[in-house]
Order: sequence, then structure tokens, then C-alpha cells
Amino acid sequence: MKIVIGNDHVAVEMKNHIKNYLESKGYDIINIGTDSNERTDYPIYGKKAADMVASGECDCGILICGTGVGISLAANKVKGIRAVVCSEPYSAKLAKQHNNANIVAFGARVIGPATAEMIVDEFLNAEFEGGRHQKRIDMISAIETGQM
Repeated sequence: MKIVIGNDHVAVEMKNHIKNYLESKGYDIINIGTDSNERTDYPIYGKKAADMVASGECDCGILICGTGVGISLAANKVKGIRAVVCSEPYSAKLAKQHNNANIVAFGARVIGPATAEMIVDEFLNAEFEGGRHQKRIDMISAIETGQM
């Protein structure tokens, strides 16, 4: 599985922790985030990661900024992206199972590395259930294209 990971300057340390954690599990990680603590703008990385997921270049994405909110808002502007901010693992699991989320985001100022690992594990191990949930995903897609 190829995973894109993006971050701003606030989340360099958390990104490196999660990147190393996932690589140790055998995942192919594409790092498009900053590696510098110099101030930068999270929308750059949110969009770049979202474009890679939307195009199929990567299977899914992980985004990290101070809260996870700003970078996920940027990612969600890309057609086909369903980025979700999670501060605990249960929501990450259900976001994939029910909403077919393709990007998970969290805040380096909100959670610690152990919680981040649990969130990522639940997100990556969950599978979209389809069925009744597909209708809602189709409705979200219709909103994106102006058909609803």
C-alpha cells in the first residue's frame, strides 16, 4: 500500500514518528510534507497529498498540522477526497467503514505519538462496508459535481 503523508512546520516531529512507524510495518510512504520547522502554509501540503490520492498515485493519505483541521479543509477541496480529522481511533475506523474516507488527519498539538499510531492503525486496517453507506458516498459525490 502506498501512503502519502503531508504536514506543515508544526508537525515535522509527529510526521517523522508516523512515517518511521509505518515504514517499520512495511508500508510504502511518500513524504510530501515539510522537513523544516520554518513557518509554512498547510494548504500547500493538504492539496498536494489530496491530488496524489485523487489521481490514484497513492492509495490513501495522512495529514498532520497543529490541529488537523486546516490541512484537512484544504484536502477536502479536491474532488474525490474525503478527509477526516480524528483525535481518537474509533472515529478513524468508522470514517473508513462508513464514509470511505481516503485521508485521515490529526493534530500534532492535540494528540501524542501513541494515539496517532492507534488512529493510523484503525484507519489503515478498516475497510469500506459499502451497502447502505454507498448511497451516502454517492450523495457526497453529487454535491461535489453540483448535481445535488
